[in-house]
Amino acid sequence: MRVAAIQMNSGRDVRANLELADRLLAEAAADGCVLAALPENFTLMPERARDKALHAEEPGQGPIQAFLSAAAAKHCLWIVCGSMPLVSPEIGAERVYGACPVYDAAGKAQALYRKIHLFDVDLVDEQESYRESNSMYPGDEVVTVATPIGRIGLTICYDLRFPEMFRQLVDAGATVFTVPAAFTATTGKAHWHTLLRARAIENLAYVIAPGQYGLHPDDRSTFGHSLICDPWGRVLAEQAEGNCVVAADIDPEMPTRLRSEFPALANRRLT
Repeated sequence: MRVAAIQMNSGRDVRANLELADRLLAEAAADGCVLAALPENFTLMPERARDKALHAEEPGQGPIQAFLSAAAAKHCLWIVCGSMPLVSPEIGAERVYGACPVYDAAGKAQALYRKIHLFDVDLVDEQESYRESNSMYPGDEVVTVATPIGRIGLTICYDLRFPEMFRQLVDAGATVFTVPAAFTATTGKAHWHTLLRARAIENLAYVIAPGQYGLHPDDRSTFGHSLICDPWGRVLAEQAEGNCVVAADIDPEMPTRLRSEFPALANRRLT
């Protein structure tokens, strides 16, 4: 089955971002993909992080989710929707959930994951500081969803650095991970490939990792290098830059077969 990681350079204009996403989803569908994953913050990379609250929606309601449902049905494509802003429990607050809804090929919502790990980091040597918790509210539930390519474990960006989360997803049946991201250029150069391949290898699972690339309105540079890798850690497809579709054929039976032949997960002694 063919799958796609959609790479974008999103900006402050939500409508323009959705139009770009739709063009790339159409390209993925025309290439024979049955599922496509969008990057983190595909709807909006604003100048001020708290501006996301201006576009936050209730689950199942609002123009962004209506667009995603319609796009999935129009292109007959499962869509893992990267992340978009959903309202948080704090009424009137300028914080949102970074949420990843999943739609099936008929346009029906099948799952919703809220980003658990927030990127609160100081890169002293690079003079970079990030505080996602100033504008975001953390989720608290791991989520998997059954799809035509297998059960997907849903994650977002900084979640990638927490292997215990991926083990919980495996224990819930995941054979594929999606990792929509907006990795900084600095951390991407250092760790992106290593972490993605490690999560694939140690869990014997496919990884679909769509990313943001280039310079954004808040002067953040993101790493790009969207990729798909197999359960043995081999990169099947990758693109460093550009608004593009990164597509590869995967075998949904491969994770189960490898886990039988190479039973590292079954051999665990510590949980």
